[in-house]
Amino acid sequence: MIRHVVMYWLKDPSRIGETIGILQSMENKIPGLLKLEAAQDTLHSDRSCDLCLNTTFESAEALAAYRTHPVHIPVKKHMHSVMERSVSADYEVNEI
Repeated sequence: MIRHVVMYWLKDPSRIGETIGILQSMENKIPGLLKLEAAQDTLHSDRSCDLCLNTTFESAEALAAYRTHPVHIPVKKHMHSVMERSVSADYEVNEI
C-alpha cells in the first residue's frame, strides 16, 4: 500500500471548511483509494499548514490512476485555485 500525504497552505483560510468537503467528496468514488482523511490543523504552530490530506492507496498503480481519475480532476482544479502552496510525500505502508 502507498500513503499519499499532502499539506496545503491556503490563500484564504476562511475556505478551509469548503475545501475539506471537496477533498472528502472523493471518498469511496475512486478505485484503489482505500482511506481518505482531510482535516484542518489544530495546533497552529509556526510550522503548521492550514490543512492536510492523508490518503492510502492499494498500490503505486492505484495512486498513479488517481492522478487522472475523473473524480480527482475537478478536486485538483479547486485545490490549485485556493492554495498558496503545498508539499507532499508518498511512502509504503503495511496497514491502513
